[in-house]
Amino acid sequence: MGRIIAVDYGRKRTGIAVTDPLQLIANGLTTVDGYQAVKFLSDYTRKEEVDCIVVGHPKQMNNEDSENMKYVKAFVAALTRALPDIPVVYHDERFTSVLAHKAMLDGGLKKMKRQDKALVDEISAVIILQSYLEQKKYQQL
Repeated sequence: MGRIIAVDYGRKRTGIAVTDPLQLIANGLTTVDGYQAVKFLSDYTRKEEVDCIVVGHPKQMNNEDSENMKYVKAFVAALTRALPDIPVVYHDERFTSVLAHKAMLDGGLKKMKRQDKALVDEISAVIILQSYLEQKKYQQL
């Protein structure tokens, strides 16, 4: 069984999270520059078996795509060209940044660390991945 990767794509920074090989636990992997995300994921998939890539789907409160979706679609198109054998799925990313900040606060991180946008993006990717895993689990019941 391969890992599942989650991506919180941003043009400046892209947070990346990954599961363990049993697909039970979501962990932050890293944050990369947005333009390096496809190369990073290509390199990672050469070293590790990956079953699926989950990309955060930016939506507004009314369930319509946000402005950022045009950039996410371009990223997904480049990703599917680079990794045609790995399925890419979208997963709702609403509130992930808010939840990431709350997790940092609850975790007792100091103010300077909470202002680290790269860490926020990585934690957001973890939240997207954890949400995807939970949804997948409940669909199997």
